[in-house]
Amino acid sequence: MSATPERPADPRPVWERALFPEAPALRLATLRVIVTGVALAWLLALSPLLYANLGFPAARFEPVGVLSVLASPPGGAVMLLVYLATLGVGAAALVGHRYRVSGPLFALGLLWLTTYRNSWGMVFHTENLVVLHALILAVLPASDAWSLDARRERTGVSAQGNSAAYGWGPRLMATVGVLAYLIAGVAKLRNAGHAWLGGEVLLTHIAWDNLRKIELGDMHSPIGAWLSTYPAVFPPLAWASVALELGAPLALLHRRLAWIWSIGMWSFHLGVVAIMAIVFPYPLCGAAFAPLFAVEELPRRLAARARERRPNSRLARWLPNPDDS
Repeated sequence: MSATPERPADPRPVWERALFPEAPALRLATLRVIVTGVALAWLLALSPLLYANLGFPAARFEPVGVLSVLASPPGGAVMLLVYLATLGVGAAALVGHRYRVSGPLFALGLLWLTTYRNSWGMVFHTENLVVLHALILAVLPASDAWSLDARRERTGVSAQGNSAAYGWGPRLMATVGVLAYLIAGVAKLRNAGHAWLGGEVLLTHIAWDNLRKIELGDMHSPIGAWLSTYPAVFPPLAWASVALELGAPLALLHRRLAWIWSIGMWSFHLGVVAIMAIVFPYPLCGAAFAPLFAVEELPRRLAARARERRPNSRLARWLPNPDDS
């Protein structure tokens, strides 16, 4: 058996390879499925809170972002229409149907709905990154593989062939992700200075947050309340959080560093749930870190196994075929 020929070295300059790495179309398509799927699930889970916002007094409306131009909150009928339309175009974007239209419409609808949620006196940060990733995907050729568009148009784009056209988008998504964490680390030091590293600021914040939730009858963390009686625990936690956030750009340098950083940040978010009862769904499910990796390998392997076991099953037909366009 002849050896598999090695892929020729990329002759482009180092900076060009770093900013515009080559990747298969399936990588971008897999990110489309991951990001859109998580965003749709999040919108469904958020529906009770969005419905509750409709009953708030108009005087509480403090528009931010894209809603800053509004003097009063949108009517309930308008919000219901936007919500249902966003779910509809989101489902189309998920399967890659007319993605050039459904992708941007879904990203804009997601931006509108999350901004509406943040316009009632409290700005949340749990959904910022998923919205940014959806907006980036909206302008990328994310339906050239594993999509209804690819099946219908038969563009001839191979899911195995690598191209910079499919690599710069995931790199941009990854860069936006690490920058979000870097900014969070800088903000900690800018607002609290070296006092943050002493752990007292973190201890005070966790104790106050849990006490406030207990007084309001909201869900709190018994673990966080218990740990507040052990101040020595918090300096290492404060140092670890800043080190992970300020060290986020290292994840862009090498796949192994990306794994180490992603596991560290995932553990950080798990710790936030444990001691503060605050959930960041996007990083906790791993989707926030997906652009750092060759995510197309998982659907490829699943497709190979499904076709080997039951080649005519619905699962085998739905999963991507690397040899197809």
